[in-house]
This record gives sequence, structure tokens and C-alpha cells, in this order.
Amino acid sequence: MTPTISRRSLLSGGAAALALGALTGCSQNNDGAGSSGASTAPAAKPVILVTSFGTSYNSTRHVTIGAIEDAIREKYGRDYDVRRAFTSQIIIDKLKERDGIEIDNVEEALDRAKADGVETVIVQPTHLMAGLEYMDIKDELDKRSDDFKQVALGEPLLASDADYQAVAEAIAEQRANLDDGACAFVLMGHGTTADSNADYATMQRTFDALGKKQFFVGTVEAEPTCEDVIAGVQAAGYAKAVLSPFMVVAGDHATNDMADTSDPDSWASKFTAAGIETTCLLEGLGQYSGIDDIYVDHVAAAIESL
Repeated sequence: MTPTISRRSLLSGGAAALALGALTGCSQNNDGAGSSGASTAPAAKPVILVTSFGTSYNSTRHVTIGAIEDAIREKYGRDYDVRRAFTSQIIIDKLKERDGIEIDNVEEALDRAKADGVETVIVQPTHLMAGLEYMDIKDELDKRSDDFKQVALGEPLLASDADYQAVAEAIAEQRANLDDGACAFVLMGHGTTADSNADYATMQRTFDALGKKQFFVGTVEAEPTCEDVIAGVQAAGYAKAVLSPFMVVAGDHATNDMADTSDPDSWASKFTAAGIETTCLLEGLGQYSGIDDIYVDHVAAAIESL
């Protein structure tokens, strides 16, 4: 039987290129503390491998990455073994050395699935966009497709116009209690030198088209820059802003590049220096149920593609 790999996930662009990685099954807790990585699932049970960049910030890992995994597990846990995957080897190594948490990389996770006798593997990345790192995962699956009867790659968070709209609405819902008409809501994305960086502009246009012009999207490492966003906020007449990461987790970038008021180069410091009253929310997108639901829908589409 020829393995099948979903190709629809290649239609959208954009995430930073990063190292590949993965973690195993749902029989352990979300952080995998003290785990050897071995799966206890029945050998023939199909696997949903949820792949995330990962984070060394223990406090955010469970409520963001763990929440996405739990949402997928709630719907599919009866029929699938839902396993975790990280794509940053640096984070994998750090967690092992610091906390004794062992996490497979992608190659190791697929080796483990093969050894377990798994015939069907659904890989669902938690990446925002189908950028360089997402394509790295696809390339790895292409190399390993002969190891399984069926393989499907789920779409990233932003893969269609409907996804952009759903993300905008989910974020707006989370900010409704703070939306007094006088506050700008700034989303700090990572950014990339790849063409997929244009997805941030698409996200901005989606907010605007939905009449949510109080939302502003920028990036740490590309464009729009922090200065671009500040100029936009000021031009719109806002004197106060709430900053939050446009990332699955509120990790290093959110804590340091965004919220560190002791660093004059942080976004919080730059907004304050521009005369804008600034508040930072250390909340990753994975904490929002509306975002988690989109990933669940993408798993459903991947399964249907088999």
C-alpha cells in the first residue's frame, strides 16, 4: 500500500527555520518529567504526533502546548495515541540536562512509532505558518514515508482565509474585557527572512477587514518592526497599548524581547518611551480555546485526507 501524505498543508507560508524534534505518548504527563520516552500504547494504534518548537519555560509549556495536545486528545484519544514533539534540539537538550525531561526529536519519534508497529501517523505541527521549519518536517516525513502505510501532515495554524478570520476572532474574544475603545492591542510575532513573513501582513489585513482596527501585528526579527507598530498605534490616536505575543507560547521572546522593562530595546520599553501607556500580557496563543480548536480541525482534515 502506497503511503499518503497530505499536500494541502503546503498552500500557506511562513515560520522561522528551526531544528527538528519530537516527544512521545499520552501515557505520561504533559511535561514528560522523568519519562524515558517509551510508549505504552497498543502497537497497532495509530499515532497523532503533535510537533511544537517547544519551550524551556515550564510555566507556559503546560498551558499552551499542553492545552493544544489536550484538545486533540479529548477528541481523538480513544482511537489515537497522541504524542508530543518538539522541533528545537536546543530546548530538548536543555530540558534533559536541567529537568530530567527526555524528549525525542522527529527522527527519534518516527523510529519509535515504527518500532511500536504503528502503521498510520498523523503529524500535526503547532507552527503558525507553513514556513521553513514546517517544510523541514514535511521533508522528514517524505524520507520516512516507506516506514508506514499511511502518513498525513496537518496544516499549520494559518493555512486559509477561514483560519486567519478564526484566529482574529479568537484573539479579539480574549481581549473583549479590555477593549474600552481607547486601547491598542499589539501582537508581537517572531518574524522570518523567508517569503512567508508576508503572512503577518495578511493577519493585519484580516483584522482590518473585520473592523478590528485596534489590533496591530509586528515582528521581533523582521517587518513590521516595533517602530513600525508604534508609528501605526500613534497615527491611530491610541495613548495606551496592551502587548502580547503572537506565538503559541509566551516564552523567551515574550519574556525578554517584549516585556522586559529593564531592557531599553524591549517592546515594552520602546512603547513607554514613545509616550504610550503600556501593559504586557504573557499569554501564548495556545492558551486560547478558539486557537486550540483550529488545530483540532486541522487534525480532522489530515485524517480525512488519508
